[in-house]
Amino acid sequence: MSNGLVLVEKRGNTCTLVLNRPEKRNSLSPDLLVDLYQTLSELARDDTVRTLILRGSGEKAFSSGYDIASIPTRVNAETQEKLKKQNPLELVLNGVENYPYPVIAMLNGSAFGAGCELALCCDIRLAADDIRMGLPPAKLGLVYPWKGVQRFIQILGVRHTREILFTGRTVGGPELLEKGLVDYLMPREELESFTQRFAEEIAGNAPLSLKGMKKTINLILNAGEMKEEDRKLAESLMFQAFNSEDLKEGQRAFLEKRPPKFQGK
Repeated sequence: MSNGLVLVEKRGNTCTLVLNRPEKRNSLSPDLLVDLYQTLSELARDDTVRTLILRGSGEKAFSSGYDIASIPTRVNAETQEKLKKQNPLELVLNGVENYPYPVIAMLNGSAFGAGCELALCCDIRLAADDIRMGLPPAKLGLVYPWKGVQRFIQILGVRHTREILFTGRTVGGPELLEKGLVDYLMPREELESFTQRFAEEIAGNAPLSLKGMKKTINLILNAGEMKEEDRKLAESLMFQAFNSEDLKEGQRAFLEKRPPKFQGK
């Protein structure tokens, strides 16, 4: 099921998936994303796994975000067909959202960018009290994908989404709870045992009830889809920023650890 980038740990009716790139702060490479998607797909057919836990390897990061430095090399035929329509990140985000049973994000480390969005795709987020989360596209010259913005609005509300996206700053401490980025905040040494107990409590409930209620929640959340022309406009704004000089300046400034000098072009 996994080649080492995603570790699978089953325990009764719960299962933990570990993003295993600690040397890269568990950044989401295409290979890791493909492995994670294929693992989610296999587990979704295993009706004995009634609660899923998603965490990062080590203690520094849940995930530092999307890693575009590599391309996927291990893809089965079914996934290859789906990749023609969706990129591996979106496949994983949708796979977590639509996993038939509840998914818990165990935030044992910080989560930024796509790593933050991955955490928000989970049904419940439990976090160590020393982590930080954030979305840096405004500091890099990017427009965040509209589907991600939609997810943030659904979970955080418009007010908090605007603040987090417009400022690009990181959030930590009690503010994580205040803004809805996490559901529970606790000392690091208590996180793993608390998460396992939480998962086991959920997994002990009626399977059909869990699946039925998760499906119902998703149906309600997805009732307000954007129109085709709106999606095209949002995507064109994203691509315009992606091809801009500001993005190149944002990347240089990030690597050189200095404030960027954006020109709006």
